[in-house]
Amino acid sequence: MTGTLPGIRFIAVDDSPLDLLFISEFSKAYPFLIPCGTFSNAVEGYGAQQYIKPDLVFLDIEMPGFSGIDLLRKIREEVVMAVFITSHPEFALEGFELSALDYILKPLTEERFAQAARKIQEYWEMRQKSAAYEVMFEKDMLTIKEGHNHVKLAQRDIIYLEAMQDYTKIVTSNKNYMTLSSLTYFMEQLPADRFLRVHRSYAVSVGQVKEMRYSELVCNNAVIPVGKTYRSAVAKMRF
Repeated sequence: MTGTLPGIRFIAVDDSPLDLLFISEFSKAYPFLIPCGTFSNAVEGYGAQQYIKPDLVFLDIEMPGFSGIDLLRKIREEVVMAVFITSHPEFALEGFELSALDYILKPLTEERFAQAARKIQEYWEMRQKSAAYEVMFEKDMLTIKEGHNHVKLAQRDIIYLEAMQDYTKIVTSNKNYMTLSSLTYFMEQLPADRFLRVHRSYAVSVGQVKEMRYSELVCNNAVIPVGKTYRSAVAKMRF
């Protein structure tokens, strides 16, 4: 982890011993992830969360007793980050509505865990920094506050936007910026003919789309997923 930021203490809650083993083994590649226990059901997970007070919880959804969704509802105000790892894509919407940082479909792979780990680290570093990450919208421009600096960014330079709970990451070809504004707020401020939401976690700059596929868009060198509920709107756009 960069700088002297504290490590991320986590627990994992899943009724599959194999998946708990995968999480434990994969996490060893990331020194900033500090394991604090694995638990086989939501009741044990709740007790552990109350005692350990982890920063991050990995959660299955369908478990004996009560579900991971129910567990996150009970602890949402007490944990910084939650990541679902589940076999059930139909609960994704509910998971994101509870501000889960990521939603991983089983089988859990080392590559997919790596993607989640990068997102976890980025979000953690962002929260630990003192800058407010304010953003102001002007005609064709954004002004982003980074500490004592104010950065001017042309809207045309934005490739895509990524939601990270209550923050939004702005991706450009030169640099990424973090802002303390939701993706929904961004979409309310940006021109609808130039920016399109294509997923609960992503919006793209229409002019940056190079290729359209059935369930994803290619923007510059990035591949952006298209959510099922957004496919009809994407299909109507002229890229």
